Amino acid sequence: MKKIHTLMITMSSSTNLNLKHQFATLILFPLLLLFRLLLHMPRFTCKCFSFIRNRNTTRNTDNALALTQSQTFSLPAPLPQWPQGEGFASGIVNLGEIEVCQVTGFEFVWSSSDIIDMRKSVAFYKPVGIPDGFCVLGHYCQPSYKPLRGFLLVAREAREAEASTSESTEIRDNDELPALRNPLDYTLVWCSDAGSKEVSNGSGYFWIPQPPKGYKALGYLVTNKPDKPNLDEISCVRADLTDICEPYRVMFDAGSVIPEISFRVWSLRPSDRGMWGKGVSVGTFFCSSNWIKGEEVPISCLKNLNSMLPAMPQLQQIQALIEQYGPTVFFHPEEVYLPSSVEWFFSKGALLYRKGTTMGEAIDAAGSNLPVGGTNDGEFWIDLPNNDQREFVKRGDLKSAKLYAHVKPALGGTFTDIAMWVFCPFNGPSTLKLGIVSKPFSKVGEHVGDWEHFTLRISNFTGELWSIYFSQHSGGKWVDAQDLEYVDGNKAIVYASKNGHASFPHAGTYIQGSSKLGIGIRNDATRSNLYVDSSAQYEVVAAEYLGDTVTEPQWLQFMREWGPKIVYDSKTELDKIINALPLRLRSSFKNLVKKLPVELYGEEGPTGPKEKNNWIGDERW
Repeated sequence: MKKIHTLMITMSSSTNLNLKHQFATLILFPLLLLFRLLLHMPRFTCKCFSFIRNRNTTRNTDNALALTQSQTFSLPAPLPQWPQGEGFASGIVNLGEIEVCQVTGFEFVWSSSDIIDMRKSVAFYKPVGIPDGFCVLGHYCQPSYKPLRGFLLVAREAREAEASTSESTEIRDNDELPALRNPLDYTLVWCSDAGSKEVSNGSGYFWIPQPPKGYKALGYLVTNKPDKPNLDEISCVRADLTDICEPYRVMFDAGSVIPEISFRVWSLRPSDRGMWGKGVSVGTFFCSSNWIKGEEVPISCLKNLNSMLPAMPQLQQIQALIEQYGPTVFFHPEEVYLPSSVEWFFSKGALLYRKGTTMGEAIDAAGSNLPVGGTNDGEFWIDLPNNDQREFVKRGDLKSAKLYAHVKPALGGTFTDIAMWVFCPFNGPSTLKLGIVSKPFSKVGEHVGDWEHFTLRISNFTGELWSIYFSQHSGGKWVDAQDLEYVDGNKAIVYASKNGHASFPHAGTYIQGSSKLGIGIRNDATRSNLYVDSSAQYEVVAAEYLGDTVTEPQWLQFMREWGPKIVYDSKTELDKIINALPLRLRSSFKNLVKKLPVELYGEEGPTGPKEKNNWIGDERW
């Protein structure tokens, strides 16, 4: 009995201890924590970012730690040893009086996750691992949530023999002026403590260099301390070696969090772009609290004055690039109108028509009897055979299909664009999407001769694939290499949409029209057993910068239309669709139809690749 009583006392003591421990854990500790937080809580006396930052101190500390240790993106497979020749993939590009090197190593400085949600935040970095003799031109910015991948150009004066290739002929007193000079001072553009009475370390401070007379600033410096940077931390470039750049996309908008603050950050791109454009992207950004669209920005880009374009790849290097990066183009499993080679199309009975005649002329396989040069004057056009082969030719021939590559300089010869064109003898009818309802047209959207393309952008410093442009009917977009899908090593996937053959980076349903309302032409793209491997099935048809090295096929010089003009009775087809809807929905859908693409009402015969704006100009982005 005594033993049992002793045991009960022991258990009771243990229970009391546990209850005390639970009381301390559940009641006292939280009260103590709350008391400490109240002691450190800021006073609500001003509208500034310090309250937001303090409120999220733990989260933002974690974010900053994550950013300093952020993942970097690498292509799925290591880069090969490129064939030797000229200056391609040598690490340095000569622009005339200066040489530039592409730096991709960074050190974290500050993130706007202090004041905004991580998914909308951007991070700022300074370059590290700068080769001896090269100077910093600015800092780098990118979305916080993405793996770290970008570049900044650093510069040095070119050796005298290499500088002599410059085509600059401006009359100036610049012969005695160095190409690069440090700024005279800095101006504080903005800080994340704006409105706060206290200045603290850990905030973001944005400084624009004040260049000497005759020089331009190419970027900003970002610090996490209120002290001005040292003058030797950045260089300005002599004005005649620079070019105009323009804000492109808003990367960060502080006003989306606090309306009273109008500070924004934009990515930059050269204004002079395209095959012969001299503008060189430095990789920096533009920021301002009061910039108005249309105003000139205080930041410039570089200009390539070296007409030799020594960093562009030679033919053997082009072939190696395509074989390394050539995407696999997947067509929809229900695709009826597949691609073919141009030669197959001609050899199966394609006809050349001339205005005022009713009989077509057979085109030989090489297209040697096509009229070349001139303009798209409506005098000639191509059509399908008018015999029992017509339906057969419409369906294409996947075995003969190939991608036709046009290789050209981009961003002042610091990158190479390889535009890869695919030809389909026929473009199938469209499917109309009205909310949850999808209705295929019987004829609308059809046309003869469909030319579509995508473009690989490759760094001439390293030979690394940087991004791919996906052409999509009347528009398109660039997609960074880190956001692509890959099927074999460094070969990306391109999804061609059903019937229309527009290119997309991922499988899915895309709307040409109003995706927000779900109204427009439906583009379905997915993987199937119908594909073309462009790394093996390709032909380089043009590379103007190489002179006579690449002989262009004669059909490429045909500047007229690859199909007759078609006018659709789209109103009748649309009326049939609308009348099939419930009565209460008809008036709403009639208004929404007005938002549909103009292609619904007729199709001009498509022109060949050389008549497209992007043959010489930049892609539409």
